[in-house]
Amino acid sequence: MRLILLGAPGAGKGTQANFIKEKYNIPQISTGDMLRAAIKAGTEMGMAAKKVMDAGGLVSDDIIIGLVKDRLAEPDCANGYLFDGFPRTIAQADAMKDSGVVVDYVLEIDVPDESIIERMDGRRSHPASGRVYHVKFNPPKVEGKDDVTGEPLVQRDDDKAETVKKRLDVYHNQTEVLLSYYNNWAQSGQPGAPKYRRIAGVGPVEQIRDSAFAALAE
Repeated sequence: MRLILLGAPGAGKGTQANFIKEKYNIPQISTGDMLRAAIKAGTEMGMAAKKVMDAGGLVSDDIIIGLVKDRLAEPDCANGYLFDGFPRTIAQADAMKDSGVVVDYVLEIDVPDESIIERMDGRRSHPASGRVYHVKFNPPKVEGKDDVTGEPLVQRDDDKAETVKKRLDVYHNQTEVLLSYYNNWAQSGQPGAPKYRRIAGVGPVEQIRDSAFAALAE
């Protein structure tokens, strides 16, 4: 199973990625993790990336694709791999295609913006333990207090409505174009084109998981 997971920030990609990884015994490929590992290992690509990052620049798509190809050659990718958060742009998608990175499925988790904002803005956490609550879907026994310690819960800056809206704007402006890119490629009938599947990302987590598994079995 070789797939790309697409969807807006807060759509639940991370949660579903864990289910998919376990079911198919495949690693999750994150460009951030790859960069850190390559720099730590001192590989040629890693050192090239470090030079750019130390100078305050953005790592080029060529280096990223080089890292991806190196990563996919590792033994744990024998059963496949899952891309989450990559590619982010058409240029990266083209570079992946041109370099022969094989993708069987592109799975889009579709969640309306208002649901994402409600989901994120309602989160409250207990910093010391990592316990997470939601004011509507999973409220603490006492409003604003951790169930176990009674200590105050906090709302992370990343979860505040205005921050979430900004992240969604960036997604719509930069990354959403990938939905039609992969959908059109899937429908083109070209050799090597992936299958494109869209599932609704609202409802119980298990229901979304079952939808994802069903979509990837078609």
